[in-house]
Amino acid sequence: MRVFAVILAGGQGRRMGGADKALLQLHGRPLITHVIGRLQPQAARLMISANGDAARFAFTGLDVLPDETAPGPLAGILAGLRAAQTGGADALVSNPVDAPFLPPDLVSRLLTAGPGPAFARAGGRDHNATAFWPVALADPLAEFLASGAKPKIADFAARHGAQPVDFPDAAAFDNLNTPEDLARAEARTA
Repeated sequence: MRVFAVILAGGQGRRMGGADKALLQLHGRPLITHVIGRLQPQAARLMISANGDAARFAFTGLDVLPDETAPGPLAGILAGLRAAQTGGADALVSNPVDAPFLPPDLVSRLLTAGPGPAFARAGGRDHNATAFWPVALADPLAEFLASGAKPKIADFAARHGAQPVDFPDAAAFDNLNTPEDLARAEARTA
């Protein structure tokens, strides 16, 4: 199975003082480089979903996909699915830019759920943005976003029978949403 991956680089973090989360420093490197390092070995192609000036990610060498619809994680997933379809992939794995500690077997474990969508679960918590999406869901996702339904990943995933995949290490899915989260992550071993 040919799997592409998309990093959801959603822009400014409200609780991070409006800074571009992807470019915040963790262990002396932009946060996005940590996610790239975790996902790149696991996918045939890696892309970034982000609006605004794509040149800010030129240092990554990755394609930057703008949202087709109103901004949000599902719009980024749709952009990734469209690029995956065009690129001949069977599926897409999505992950937010503020979750830099992903397990090295993320993609292979998500694939164990079967041919349909799947999402990570760890420590009793669902991580709906860290998910596996068959490319056949591109059109249904576009329809869902156009329907006026509240654009929640969990709602769309549930409509399409997404299965949870349990991971043993909850810290692998830590989200860095606040300066305190970033400080705790900085204290972790690189």
